[in-house]
Amino acid sequence: MGMDREQTSAPQRWMTASPADVSAQQALGLMQMRRTVRPRNMADSAPDVTQTALILEAAAHAPDHHRHGAWRIVRVPDSAREALAQAFVDALHERDEPPTPECIERARSKAFRSPLLMLMVVQTTAADGSSSLAENCTAAGCALQNMLLMATAQGLVSSLTSGGTLQSRSFRALFQLSANEYAVCFVSFASAAACALKPGPVRPVVPQYVSTLAASSIPHVH
Repeated sequence: MGMDREQTSAPQRWMTASPADVSAQQALGLMQMRRTVRPRNMADSAPDVTQTALILEAAAHAPDHHRHGAWRIVRVPDSAREALAQAFVDALHERDEPPTPECIERARSKAFRSPLLMLMVVQTTAADGSSSLAENCTAAGCALQNMLLMATAQGLVSSLTSGGTLQSRSFRALFQLSANEYAVCFVSFASAAACALKPGPVRPVVPQYVSTLAASSIPHVH
């Protein structure tokens, strides 16, 4: 008795699958394998030069409305971590209530947790007005996902972190953000070798986030 597709073993399916099927399965596999590891839980092992270059190259292949360069990436090397730590502390002092020593130490420590740290910056609007903040953030999000998947393909873990500090005066000054720029998030990378990886979260199933527009609900324009 022959086996149907559901009964065929994984190796057999891969042997008979078309190149397009294999590519699709590989792409889905990367998405399913990707794990978020918070910077404080990352191993102190940064990606090497080749791995980092591939991560940055992957970002360039994201959709970008009108190709005007809606986003840019700022790397934070070890030599700039102390300055970043001070910006985190200065951001605390910009708030209404004076920070406690514990809050100051916690803020400083954030600058040193990630083995490889980058900041994603977007334009709020295109110089010629051809795109909005929403469109530019979408382009940046696609670039970030490309980076995360490339990291996963190389056996790395990653994380996106943000917060109100990114919009503080001290932070914007450190990263020399123009009035037309917005700091979206930090992205961190590390080797997965020494990280304790937890099982992936339960993901939603397609019917939970997909609906179909009913023709009867479309208003008639006279």
